[in-house]
Amino acid sequence: MVFFGGMDAVAGPMLKQMKSLGLNAKFMGGDGICTGELMKLAGDSMADNQVFCAEAGGIEEKSANAFKAKFKKRFDTDVQLYAPYVYDAVNVMADAMVKANSSDPAKYLPVLAKTSGYKGVTGDIAFDEKGDIKNGALTLFTFKAGKRDSIKIVR
Repeated sequence: MVFFGGMDAVAGPMLKQMKSLGLNAKFMGGDGICTGELMKLAGDSMADNQVFCAEAGGIEEKSANAFKAKFKKRFDTDVQLYAPYVYDAVNVMADAMVKANSSDPAKYLPVLAKTSGYKGVTGDIAFDEKGDIKNGALTLFTFKAGKRDSIKIVR
């Protein structure tokens, strides 16, 4: 197995080079290679189930599809990697400001820290006493038949 800690712009050509050298190994990396662009950059050198990647977060398919459709309609482009998380982050922050009746960080940050059960695109949002997201997730993917394929959401 080859573990690669970089981005798709380098991973794609690296997969081509691996194939040209006859290196038939699994290829694993983080969210930087978990893109549709990787398949374009690797061309026909990427075999089904050869590449595995992990992406922070985990959105159930139903929520993801609805968000993707709304995003595409509004911005005429596909959702980028962390758009759903940024969307939720901004909305959780705005919700805390409304509840605190203030945009002053001294007033809304304590309210934000107490967020619990906020229904976001990425799921229910709540924070622990350290400010970390509760029930965080990681999604594992592979690539098959020219498409990224979700393996599992790990919480």
